[in-house]
Parts: sequence; structure tokens; C-alpha cells
Amino acid sequence: MSKEEKSGLGLQLPAMVKVDSKGRVTIPQTVRDALGINPGMYMVLIADVEKREIVISPIAATAKSVIEISVEMDDKPGALAQVASALSELNVDIIVSRCATISRGKTGVCTIIADMTNAAVGLEELRSRLEQVPVVRYVKIREFTGPVVSL
Repeated sequence: MSKEEKSGLGLQLPAMVKVDSKGRVTIPQTVRDALGINPGMYMVLIADVEKREIVISPIAATAKSVIEISVEMDDKPGALAQVASALSELNVDIIVSRCATISRGKTGVCTIIADMTNAAVGLEELRSRLEQVPVVRYVKIREFTGPVVSL
């Protein structure tokens, strides 16, 4: 077992990049190689304004099968697991998720980017099934119709 595995940090490749005049950054070749990022590949970008951070994740899915699910739920142990379990039962593949507590012990929110390629249901049925999860208060689903940002 490597030191990275023992520490729980995994292999990380830090890099400093510069934003150009059009707001673009270049992902270093070593990072692209390590993550299997190829030209034309779609990336999911989630900006957390409060934390002032951006998470960029490569996805293998096509843009037409990718959706964004926003869920407001009770903030209690196991709530996220219930939502993830409901998605798993419907064969909805979670690509990336970001969750936060809005009010400790009361309200939490999650933004989930998911691949619907192999899903057992359509979007309306998915919304309905998620709304039936006991901890869920509100569900909003948005389809990506192509690149969100085009240059």
C-alpha cells in the first residue's frame, strides 16, 4: 500500500494555471493524461460561490444524456444516502455531486450531475420518485442541451 493510499489523500496533481482574456484555463498535459481527458470531451463545472472554488470533472457521457438535479432535503444522518439509493434503484449514474448544509440539523441541499443513458425512467418519473423519498422537500431537474458555455 502506497503512502497516498495510507493517508487517504490519494494521488493528487496540483497545478497553477492562468485565466486568459476569454476566461479560459489550460489543463496541464500531465493532468489531462492522468484523468484521460481528450479533445472534445465534456467536462462538468460546479462553482461554489461561498467557498470561492471551482470543481471540474471529466465525464464520458454525451451532453444529451446529462442532467442537473437540485435537491433540498432534511439535514440529518442518512439523508444523502436515501437520495443516492433512490437514484441507484432507477439506474441513474451520479457523475459528480456537491452537497452543503444550509441550516445545521434542518436543511441541506445537493447539486447532482447525473448520466441518464441507462436510466429506467424519464425525467418526470425521476422527479416524482425523488419527491417520494421521505427526507426530500424539493426537486428541480434541468437537462443539458449541449455545452453550457460555447466560445
